[in-house]
Amino acid sequence: MSDTPTTQISTRPFAYWAFFAAAAGLSLLALGWGFFLAPVEATMGIVQKIFYFHVPCAMSMQALFVVCGLASFGYLIKPRAALDRLAVATAEVGVLMGFFALTTGPLWARKAWGHYWEWEPRLTLTLVLAFMFVAYTALRSFGGSDELTKRIAAGLAVAGIPAIYLVRVAVTWWRGTHPRVVWSGGLTDPDMRIAFWLGVAAIGCLAVVLTWERSRLEAARAAVDELTLDLMERDLLEDDV
Repeated sequence: MSDTPTTQISTRPFAYWAFFAAAAGLSLLALGWGFFLAPVEATMGIVQKIFYFHVPCAMSMQALFVVCGLASFGYLIKPRAALDRLAVATAEVGVLMGFFALTTGPLWARKAWGHYWEWEPRLTLTLVLAFMFVAYTALRSFGGSDELTKRIAAGLAVAGIPAIYLVRVAVTWWRGTHPRVVWSGGLTDPDMRIAFWLGVAAIGCLAVVLTWERSRLEAARAAVDELTLDLMERDLLEDDV
């Protein structure tokens, strides 16, 4: 029998609902502050407001991939179902956040650079990073419960951690043209800073809720697989008798 927490599949603790409420409330607040209270940026105009959601999605993507890599590393050392579920959940939600980041970014780039995409170091590495974890999720989806597949996928997730670091330092190391607004003082107006951090908090809480739900789904899937195997074994024993 596996260590699937079947008692947790049907219930959601108070902390879940707290994150759910925070995600909903902060999202509405971030939208209102970003579009109605934060001023329009003088150079780029209204398109700059994409920044309040594009960057939080990218930050959440990186954080989720780090958690996936660490959980996968732990799984390689000592296989545990809880670590495997966490790795799968954070990888899939991270890919979703990466999709949002890679679709909102080009909307900003069209205004800033005159075209939707540029093979700039940070953009290119972010795309490669996203593909790495798309490969992880595909491997896990088609590999089923095979232990070797799980360990290969875990190794791929661990290899993604250095790639995350390279994304963080790409602009500095290779003098990329990707803007560094947050840490270089680009948010000059207080309402801009509030809108940005509200977006970070909202997307972060949403990522926690989605990860929680995906982990519950993975636990339910494992429980169904275990029950199916038990029934198959029982049928085989009955046939032998």
